[in-house]
Amino acid sequence: MVNTDINSRQWMPFVLFYLCLGLIALESCRDETIITDPSATIQFSEDTLRFDTVFTELGSATRAFRIFNNNDQAIRLSKLFLEFPDGNDFFRLNVDGVPGVSFEDVDILGNDSLWVFVEVTIDPDNPLSQSPFVIEDRVIVNVNGNEEFIRLEAWGQNANYFPSRFNGGVDSFLSCDMGQLIFDDPKPYVIYGRLIIDSCELVLPAGTHVYVHGGVVSTDSSVYNDGLLVFGPNARLKSLGEQSAPVIIQADRLEPEFEDIPGQWTGLWFLSGSIGNVMSHTTIKNSLVGFRADSLATVVMDKCVIKNTSGTGIVSLAGNILCENSLIHSSGGNGLQLTYGGSYDFRYTTVASYSNQSEALRVNNYFCTDPLCLGEIRSNPVNASFTNCIFVGSSDDELLLEDITDGEAGMFNYGFSHCIVKVEELLDSEQFADFFQNCENCYNLQFGDPLFFDIDMDDYHLDTLSVAENRAINISGISDDLDGNLRDLNTPDIGCYEYQY
Repeated sequence: MVNTDINSRQWMPFVLFYLCLGLIALESCRDETIITDPSATIQFSEDTLRFDTVFTELGSATRAFRIFNNNDQAIRLSKLFLEFPDGNDFFRLNVDGVPGVSFEDVDILGNDSLWVFVEVTIDPDNPLSQSPFVIEDRVIVNVNGNEEFIRLEAWGQNANYFPSRFNGGVDSFLSCDMGQLIFDDPKPYVIYGRLIIDSCELVLPAGTHVYVHGGVVSTDSSVYNDGLLVFGPNARLKSLGEQSAPVIIQADRLEPEFEDIPGQWTGLWFLSGSIGNVMSHTTIKNSLVGFRADSLATVVMDKCVIKNTSGTGIVSLAGNILCENSLIHSSGGNGLQLTYGGSYDFRYTTVASYSNQSEALRVNNYFCTDPLCLGEIRSNPVNASFTNCIFVGSSDDELLLEDITDGEAGMFNYGFSHCIVKVEELLDSEQFADFFQNCENCYNLQFGDPLFFDIDMDDYHLDTLSVAENRAINISGISDDLDGNLRDLNTPDIGCYEYQY
């Protein structure tokens, strides 16, 4: 017995030595089975994980997706995580039974898959700044130097998701058989995707809030911004706000950090032949473009505000626009871009272009078939009238007038009356050296002239000593301003606001 114990103790170091060698070899084999080639990728069971529950009370929902490894060897996910773990408290992950928001070094065997469970918890009674209409995040996976992701999408409020909650990046067509669609439900309306309206009059009663969900959409052939309302030749918009209950059309992100972010959705588009469009006491904000009007489309605006667009406030290609008592400011491009001719009548309108180097107003009578105007250039007559308007900004020239026909009779008809403008180089051009002969009783703003109350705060009410005071001409039928304040009958003020003493 004693000799046997001694022999066992003698052999024990050798056993431990070879056991360690075996473990090292096993670990080496394990390492060798993990493929690290950057071309070895993973696939998801879907590109977007949608939670199709609209939360009407505090609640949770769980869904899952799979990550596939179609390689013959194992693959290692160096990191799997939520993109915004600190930006929202809605989503949580569970990977292989372990809860969390971030995971490292997760292996998937060859020709196998991994289940990832996602839970969302939402309290719709929270304000929209805390529980938005559409709640989004991404699960990001880093593998072999590549980054893959799957989108997460849930709905945090009980609203009218129009035309449905599954239309992100999708074109939807709406027809009323030449009737009306009235947004009169007390719940807010959320436009999701690109809505193309045909044979229908869309009516937005006073106080209606329309929220549009935007975002970048990528397809095999293009990349574009989502969130667009298109009105076809047999469709029209009646946005009927009131002084105490305006209509507001804006992005659906209402968190404080998104308050003034432009370009969150695309805008409104009135196609050629869409007539009878009316907007009163309506605000459009945080879009790519406020609205675009194509040839023969007609738009009447009264007491409207278009602001914080990443592109142009209003774009028209041979459209027909009548605008009164309105304000366009904080555009990324021109405030007004009236191109390829058309018919325009702007009265008591303020266009402030302090946020960029593009002109507040651009008017021309041509259209190029290619971006560089190297191909065909088409011309079309323009008839434009501006009365009691303000066109100012941070550039020396806030007006750009372009007549492609070099003065051909009837092709570039324009007139300004009792306006405040800012021009310099325009007066040096051969075509518009006589600009002020077509700008009756206008004032060319000079550096240091008092005009607005507070540009930095986007407050375009008139300053106490504003040069716009008492310089306008009375226009029959217009008795008040954008705020509903009465205008002086004899010497009103220029712009959308009448100064209040």
